[in-house]
Amino acid sequence: MSATPDNALSSQLELAFEDNRLAAQLYGDFDQNLALIEQRLKVTATPRGNHLLLKGPASAVDQGRRVLESLYGMLEEGKPLDIANVDTMIRMIETEDSQLSLPTLEKKGKVRMAQIATRKATIVARTPAQDAYMRAMERAELIFGVGPAGTGKTYLAVAHAATLLERGDINRIILSRPAVEAGERLGFLPGDMKEKVDPYLRPLYDALYDMMRPEHVERCITSGVIEVAPLAFMRGRTLANAVVILDEAQNTTSMQMKMFLTRLGENSKMIVTGDPTQVDLPRGEKSGLIEAVSLLDGIEGVHISRFGDKDVVRHALVGRIVRAYDAASAKPAP
Repeated sequence: MSATPDNALSSQLELAFEDNRLAAQLYGDFDQNLALIEQRLKVTATPRGNHLLLKGPASAVDQGRRVLESLYGMLEEGKPLDIANVDTMIRMIETEDSQLSLPTLEKKGKVRMAQIATRKATIVARTPAQDAYMRAMERAELIFGVGPAGTGKTYLAVAHAATLLERGDINRIILSRPAVEAGERLGFLPGDMKEKVDPYLRPLYDALYDMMRPEHVERCITSGVIEVAPLAFMRGRTLANAVVILDEAQNTTSMQMKMFLTRLGENSKMIVTGDPTQVDLPRGEKSGLIEAVSLLDGIEGVHISRFGDKDVVRHALVGRIVRAYDAASAKPAP
């Protein structure tokens, strides 16, 4: 692939892609990928076979070039490309530029996003926050994923745990969640323990089935390799050779969070996810998640990933909803 700048206009650039077939995939059906780039970066992208003309403000044209080069690189590596990948790449490039403190004339290279791969699926980071979170889960022993719904905190945690289990790095996956709605008193619900807590852990199961074959998930649950337990049942245990995931952690009390974190055993890691703005605890009860993030920030072996409304990947409208609620909560009460 080659790029030829127009000497008369710094805001015009022609790109040439060597493989016509890959160029067509890059543009997307009915040029939908180019349309998204045009809309988001405020440029025009005119395809002419395997050549593409970019026009617009110089900085936007440069961003467009890097987005297209990185996406084309994915295609060269045999990776699938869809509109979500295009959206992700635009976000990555925009964030990369916003974090630059000094101007540079150096052309930035292709963006390489973190990945989580199992035999069934491969997940690629879709925002810079997801990228940092996925990399942190490889390095740290205790990881907090804090932020609004729809940012992938829980899904990526389960995907990472499934990967480690397949690689043989751990022996077990333990899934837990505080059952605040039942006040941690689950005895009045019908069925065995799994049936009692299943409704609370549905998002974790959904992610497991996405990353592993259903029959494998069922076998692992039956054999205890994947364990589902309410938070109250963690007391007194030492959890070794496992990935332990605590979801909806904003609804833990201070004592519950301390109890949970001190269960960490050898060759294990804990991933704690939650949204501090969605606390369902009784009025006046301190959230264990909010306290833990404050107390443990900066401690060796602990990583805190913070997500915002720009990291919402479910639907563009979800991000706008989160921003509206955040703005309302920031206003002083009448």
